[in-house]
Amino acid sequence: MKSATFQYAKADSIPHACALLCEYGVDAKLLAGGQSLVPMMAMRLARPAWLINVNEIDELKTSARRSGADGEVWVTGAGVRQIDLERDEAVAAAVPLLRQGLSWVGHVQTKNRGTVGGSLVHADPSAELPLVAHTLGARCVLRRADVERSVEANAFFIAPMITATEPDECLTEVHWPIWRRERVGSAFDEVSIRHGDFAIVAACAQVELDHAGRCVRAALGIGGAASTPVALDAIARSLHGTALDPTTVDAALRSIGDHLDPASDVHATAEYRIHLARVLAARVIRQARADALSPPHRGPQ
Repeated sequence: MKSATFQYAKADSIPHACALLCEYGVDAKLLAGGQSLVPMMAMRLARPAWLINVNEIDELKTSARRSGADGEVWVTGAGVRQIDLERDEAVAAAVPLLRQGLSWVGHVQTKNRGTVGGSLVHADPSAELPLVAHTLGARCVLRRADVERSVEANAFFIAPMITATEPDECLTEVHWPIWRRERVGSAFDEVSIRHGDFAIVAACAQVELDHAGRCVRAALGIGGAASTPVALDAIARSLHGTALDPTTVDAALRSIGDHLDPASDVHATAEYRIHLARVLAARVIRQARADALSPPHRGPQ
């Protein structure tokens, strides 16, 4: 299929992009990688009157470690290509769960063009990057004209394909928290029909262990089992002080269905999605624990 007719504009800076968004409002969409937007336009599920190209804005391509009031974070510009982030060894050392999630995203061809910001703004509830962002408590920086605001991931994702971004706002940066401890491990896993497809259900976890091997901090998230990614904070907290042994983990995950709201479709029933969530959550917790204990440790430093 072919897209509906649209007009084209190219922004050369973030203020310029914001000005164009302000001028064209809900009739405009930003074009970066186009790996989500362009297929939707081809199927006429999206019919923007204006496409604003932001590919040449260097400010959107930053990727660096930064210290702030909330501790150390890895800052990625919204225009950073997914493949560049996945192959960045500094990112892998600082936020290993980010690379692990990216390894499940699409294919090399799509990641060559796809951007970090594009995946987050598209807000598919089964997508990997929104799940990692929600699980780690990343912050999304939004800009309109000269006004900037920061939104936590748990407030950024509102519903399928809907975020807290206003029509005249541009996502400029994402701040990924860095867990600066020695014994930190993480893991990501998912089940999909084919490699590279969106997940039926995905799960990720990150844990910190003390020198006795007991959990002192944990983050756990599930994608594909609700209208947005779900951070299972209560379950993660219940693991504090434990050795993350199978009996304890299984007991903690017994109520996982109470935190999810999956739908049934041609790929899986709601009941099967809850089953997958429980199995995958146990698996990533086990793998994250093993990662934290494995020498030489490769987690955040």
